Amino acid sequence: MINKILIWIFKRYKLNIVISELNREDNIKNCNRAVTNNGAEFFSETVVHNLQNNPKKIRIGKGTLVMGMLYIFKYGGEIEIGDYCYVGDQTRIWSGDSIKIGNSVFISHNVNIMDTNSHEINSLERDNSYKKYLEYGIANDKGNIEISPIIIEDHVWVGFNSIILKGVRIGEGAIIAAGSVITKDVPAYTIVGGNPAEIIKHIENEREKN
Repeated sequence: MINKILIWIFKRYKLNIVISELNREDNIKNCNRAVTNNGAEFFSETVVHNLQNNPKKIRIGKGTLVMGMLYIFKYGGEIEIGDYCYVGDQTRIWSGDSIKIGNSVFISHNVNIMDTNSHEINSLERDNSYKKYLEYGIANDKGNIEISPIIIEDHVWVGFNSIILKGVRIGEGAIIAAGSVITKDVPAYTIVGGNPAEIIKHIENEREKN
């Protein structure tokens, strides 16, 4: 009896592994179909929502690992991620305009990067948009939602739980401390932190020596 139970557990465990692997492979295939992949790697936890169904609107470079979520709205948006970047687990990059991330950018887990307000400022417009969504689904136009592009330059490091809001440019080599909220431009080779984030210190640009 014990042997039969052990055999049953083994077979079930092995079946779960096979199913898990098939689901992982399907998810990676779906991610690759939704983007222009120039050598990036996806994982079982990666999520890509390309509501425009245009792979050219999400472009990812070689040596980049994406574990988080990439999302472009139906009404617009595009995401470009350069070479040798890292997008951490549970990080969400949402675009209704344009998000451009340079090379060798490290984005930790639970980061939110969003170039759109996602909803209207006017409460009546918000209510009407939600009711239209319930009746007709996702809108094809943004209406009065405010959007503005985000640019993250090369060699930036974004700490976990940070938030980067629309219309900002983060300069080369900058470091965003964990839990920061970025509402304005960040100069190159500075460490910023807080809510809203402020400059903590300037750091040396080692690349100028080479």
